[in-house]
Parts: sequence; structure tokens; C-alpha cells
Amino acid sequence: MSEPTTPTPAVAVEVRESGVATVRLQRPPVNALSTALLTELADGAERLADAARSGEVKAVLVLGGPKALAAGADISEFSGPDEARRIAAVFRRAFDGLASIPRPVVVAISGVALGGGLELAMACDLRIAADTARLGQPEILLGIIPGAGGTQRLARLVGPARAKELIWSGRQIRASEAVSIGLVDRVVPAAELEERALGWAEELASGAVAAMGLAKRAVDAGLDGPLSAGLDLEAELFVESFRTDDARTGVASFLEHGPGKARFSGR
Repeated sequence: MSEPTTPTPAVAVEVRESGVATVRLQRPPVNALSTALLTELADGAERLADAARSGEVKAVLVLGGPKALAAGADISEFSGPDEARRIAAVFRRAFDGLASIPRPVVVAISGVALGGGLELAMACDLRIAADTARLGQPEILLGIIPGAGGTQRLARLVGPARAKELIWSGRQIRASEAVSIGLVDRVVPAAELEERALGWAEELASGAVAAMGLAKRAVDAGLDGPLSAGLDLEAELFVESFRTDDARTGVASFLEHGPGKARFSGR
């Protein structure tokens, strides 16, 4: 009698020696974002946040497959308003969990990132795209609106007018346009995407990642309120950064060797 097979997880998480954790979506053919996949992603994000706070994880890289980062939500799960509310909550937990990891989170956009796939990418800190990538929020073509951050994170990245145009038209844009409007940060040849993305994540992981986490919190939380509140938070976290091992290392190295020579522990 054959042994029962273990289902392949839809999200694979691996922590490398460099301290970069890779999070790979693997639900062929185009990584449709089912509630099961999103639950795995949310659980993984929570574990990575804990590992970041302990110093084990220094940066995170999110990857998809050759055809897509993610082509969007699993439309087969859609029905009426009650189901939409439940699905939106699952998306919210996954993407907010990814966004709140207190370390740099880079996403590599291969193929397409549409609907929930683009919303996933926007929940990350930095976006690097293949030159063949296409991005968009096509929900309007179904008679609905983005429900996993598209109206909010998109407007913060590209401005409200561009966000409305992309959402209202539902059009897909190429990587060249995405980088020109600030939706992605780097565009590289498709064949080099994963290597270049990993190199970027490893570069970040070698830096003062504890301070990066504090800066991330200051930027993200500061955008949610008035400038005065953001400045108050920045001052508080500025003081907090001096409590890290990296600050002591960085200041001592600067005084002895000048800038740019410190080797940080990430704590």
C-alpha cells in the first residue's frame, strides 16, 4: 500500500545563510491567490516577523513563477457580498502581515502582477520587475473595485490621479511605464530577474537592518497622519536606534575608520 503524499505548499519559505528569507509563491500555472495560499502567506509573514526581531532574518525576497508573480485573486471563490467580506479579510491579514515585517521586503515581479498580484507587490517595500512584466488593477472589468489595498497603496505610490486612471481603465502597463511612474523601482532583463533581486536583498541584509526596520516604521506610520505626528515618531525612533548594537558598531567604526566601513550584526 502506497504512502499518502503530502500536498505541496502554495508558499515556500527558506532562510539563506545571508539572512535573506525567500518567500516563493508556487501555485501553478499563474499563482492565483486563493484563500488557502493567502493563509499560508499570512502565517509565513508572522513567522518571518518573529525571526526578524530575533535577528535570524535580515531581509525578505518575495518571488513568483516564470509566468507570474500572481495573476490575481482566485475568481472561482467569488460570489456575493458576504463572501467578498471574508475574502477581503484574508487578503488584509496576508498583505498587512507582509508589510509589517520589520526588515526590508523586496519583491521580484516576473510575468504578470494583476489585481491581487499587484496589491501583493505594493505591500512590499521595494519592487524589481522583469522587462517583460505587465502590471495592472483589472477589477473594474468585473464590475468591482480593488479590495486588497489597490485604491490605497497605489495612490500613495503613483498619486491619486494616476491611481484612478489605472483603476478605472483596468489597463495593463508594461514595466517601462511602471518604473517611469514610480510603481516599480528597478527593471532588469527577465533572464536576470531572480539573480538581481536576490543580490539586492543580500545587499540590504548586509547593512544596519535594525535601523532599517525603525526607518521603515517611521516612513510607513508617518504617512498615515499629519507631519507633526510623523516628526514626533521619527524623533522617538531616532533615539531608539541608538539602543541597537549596530549603532554602537557604526559610530565606533566611523570614528576609527571613517564612513562606510562598519560590519553590522543586524541587531
